[in-house]
Amino acid sequence: MIPKIRLGELLIRQGKLSEEQLQHALVRQKQTGRRLGAVLQDLGFVSDETIARLLAAQLKFPYFDPRLENVDQAIARRLTELQVRKLRVLPVGEQGDRTRVAVVDPNDWASIDELPKLLRSAIDIELIPESGLQSLIDRIYSAKESIQGLAKKLSDELRSNDVDAVDFGALGAQVGTEDAPVVKLLQSLFDEAVRVKASDIHIEPMAQAVGIRLRVDGHLRAHAEFESRLAPALASRLKLVSSLDISERRLPQDGRFVVQVRQQTVDIRLSTLPGQYGESLVMRLLLKDPMLASLDRLGIAPAGLAALRQALTSGSGLVLVTGPTGSGKTTTLYAALASLDAGSTKILTAEDPVEYRLPGITQVNVNEKVGLGFAQVLRAALRQDPDALLIGEMRDADTVETCMRAAVTGHLVLSTLHTNDAASAAARLIDMGAPPYMVGTALQTIVAQRLVRRVCGACSQPALLTPQQGAWLDVQLGAHQWDATGLKRGRGCSRCRQTGFDGRLGLYEVLPMDEALISTLMRNDMSAFGQAARTALTGRSLGSEGARAALAGHTTVDEAMRIGVRAL
Repeated sequence: MIPKIRLGELLIRQGKLSEEQLQHALVRQKQTGRRLGAVLQDLGFVSDETIARLLAAQLKFPYFDPRLENVDQAIARRLTELQVRKLRVLPVGEQGDRTRVAVVDPNDWASIDELPKLLRSAIDIELIPESGLQSLIDRIYSAKESIQGLAKKLSDELRSNDVDAVDFGALGAQVGTEDAPVVKLLQSLFDEAVRVKASDIHIEPMAQAVGIRLRVDGHLRAHAEFESRLAPALASRLKLVSSLDISERRLPQDGRFVVQVRQQTVDIRLSTLPGQYGESLVMRLLLKDPMLASLDRLGIAPAGLAALRQALTSGSGLVLVTGPTGSGKTTTLYAALASLDAGSTKILTAEDPVEYRLPGITQVNVNEKVGLGFAQVLRAALRQDPDALLIGEMRDADTVETCMRAAVTGHLVLSTLHTNDAASAAARLIDMGAPPYMVGTALQTIVAQRLVRRVCGACSQPALLTPQQGAWLDVQLGAHQWDATGLKRGRGCSRCRQTGFDGRLGLYEVLPMDEALISTLMRNDMSAFGQAARTALTGRSLGSEGARAALAGHTTVDEAMRIGVRAL
């Protein structure tokens, strides 16, 4: 029998974790119901490799290095993909008459006891990090092959009916029939999208085919291509589960539904758009119970973080988060809300839609179709005796005016704008009808942000600097004020799917409103405001933060230049 290991105590004993971090993780574990190891990894306190190596040493099991060349794939395929994912194990080879099995959790006795019966042999346990196990499973059991097979099955079924048309009535009658090929195909697409951490799925009909693309780390990647006859079937099923009109193909529609994928609840927001060859479908994927980041783990520079915390604790005023769509503004806003004490603070939000549920906070879904816009929710919320308000987006003059009035009457208001940098935010508010003196009175702090791709840690290598990149670094950090020895680039590997990047990191510039900035607004001198803001952000702009991230090897210079050129 394998002795029971208390992971938290073991990590503390080995100096890998503090008592404070463990208590924080245990609170998150109770909120989410996830395993402690997964919570510790999500919080960034410890890596799964560290956990696996530590358990291996403690239990005197071998540590399995998760590289494909270390796996006998014929042995691995003795278990099905469903079995290895469910049990979180992988047969990796043989030693005599015993099967070597890589295991994530040695305390999962039920799964380990089942292995000898499934493999029909005695087993020897080796410990493997969970991310390494998932990567190996994904490569050995090709998800794309499975999806292509399901697509072919669906295509054959449709071909057996009318060659030129899809029977929408028959497809509609299949709702709830989990064995329908179209349902299996969509489930496989969602499973793959969640596995690669895609934010969006694009289904795009073309003349001779229907293409599937996934947006991963902000970039679209071709995923699969099926016969064009599948497009109407996919559109019909997605409309059905979204409660949309399946007979309407001439007008755009928007809907949403919830799916269970890889033991996670995912909120899907569907958008349809009539195109030349059929309806283009885009689905935004939102985890309903994510591990929300805390402010101090977002990556904001210490001075900027201190200014933001001061604004949040002031109790009144307007805090703006700016940036383009997909730049992580919602994550920053939720981290800011989480830093407030919901127990002693009345917090209300108006969102379109509510993306993540937060305990102790009243969250309202905006619904323009019934006349419930941001301004209407905000006016009603002000009668609810709030201390802090989150307005998902300032879209119109009415919302801007109401937010300003709330901010100058003793309420803390958090909201977002679409601007290129922090210096542009005040001008944008004035363009939307806010009086300059009101902007100067209400504004507390402006945060501008972008997301850049992170260099893959598994295949990173030293990178060379081009003259153009060197000139850009000079502009951002000062001539000869930087060291390029830490530059990295990813050569491409199985972990990052040959892209050289794995995940993203945030870049932030924080502009607190000081007397000089407020004075320019009171005079309605926007040119002076822009100059004063850029002076205040010298060395702390988006471009400067991107340059530092590249020099530290976290991202590439090209990635930093992509977002920093306009923020000089």
